[in-house]
Amino acid sequence: MKVKRIGFKNFRNLEDCELFPCDGVNVIYGDNAQGKTNIIEALWLFCGGHSFRTARDSEVIQWGKDFARLEMNFFGQEREQNAVLTFLNGKKTVTVNGVEKSSASALIEKFCAVAFSPEHLNLIKRGPGERRRFIDSAICREKLQNAVILSKYNRMLTQRNALLKDIARKPYLEDTLDIWDRQLVTHGAILIRKRLDYMQMLSEKAAAFHSGISKGREELKIRYLATEDIQPEDDLDTIRQRFGEKCARGRSGDIHMGVTMSGPHRDDMEILINGKNAKSYASQGQQRSAVLSLKLAEAAVLRERMGEEPVILLDDVLSELDNSRQDYLLNELKHCQVFITCCEESNKEQLREGKVFFVQKGRINF
Repeated sequence: MKVKRIGFKNFRNLEDCELFPCDGVNVIYGDNAQGKTNIIEALWLFCGGHSFRTARDSEVIQWGKDFARLEMNFFGQEREQNAVLTFLNGKKTVTVNGVEKSSASALIEKFCAVAFSPEHLNLIKRGPGERRRFIDSAICREKLQNAVILSKYNRMLTQRNALLKDIARKPYLEDTLDIWDRQLVTHGAILIRKRLDYMQMLSEKAAAFHSGISKGREELKIRYLATEDIQPEDDLDTIRQRFGEKCARGRSGDIHMGVTMSGPHRDDMEILINGKNAKSYASQGQQRSAVLSLKLAEAAVLRERMGEEPVILLDDVLSELDNSRQDYLLNELKHCQVFITCCEESNKEQLREGKVFFVQKGRINF
């Protein structure tokens, strides 16, 4: 997967222009608030039409303008392709290879990228919900069928929780819980197995990337923590059985609390550096390296599953990293196309081979 050209029209603060990156590492540098992240965001939007910065499409339209337009030429699925995103009147339209699509989700099967932004540090800094979202987002991008499984589980969970609250007022409704429990356990077990399969692939690759970034000084380990005491080697039937037993044992507690207290919606991912919990013991640079390793591993898994190398988008990744870690990102990721934003001019001087873009007040200088 290679971006050949991206054009901007009324997008954020960027001046209308075209950017022609190289197939290797592309460094985008400049002071803060000049528009560097806007370039990364524009590229990411072609992965499915959703920004990693805002849920409101209207915010990407330049102040005082009626619409914004992005156009990208890229090489993927062994051919040259074109995609256009237009934001107008609170709606976005998507055209792929000259054909208008009904939804931006059509882009998922055409263009693939993995993005790192400072917000992704919340994978370590915040609670389990952030880590679950990371895993679920990854498996849903890997296969659309996984998104259906996740949606069904969440729907069953919402309906079961509503029933649990009703039982407090109408105890006779408890007899109907069996119906919802069977469906919850069925979809939940599949979701857990999908997560475990993904985590097994992710763990090995993340450890290798982290070793490279840290020059072998640190060991990264990640593991899935299930509320049902499920092990990575358990098959689907075993997972279903254990989840079902846990659900049955916890029924009285669930009714008392009015919510489902166990299941994949309560699971977590533990991140360890040299055997210690990264949230409690790792430095800022170590935490950034660990999350970056997870994102690079995510790209590697996508490559194996999809047969194509995703584009790597790294926003403000070099800060808080020492020179050796910066050097790895700038000069060792030779197997794919990379976009890196940074503030320090010295960072671009570390780049041994690639292309440099300078951004100032929304103007991209080549």
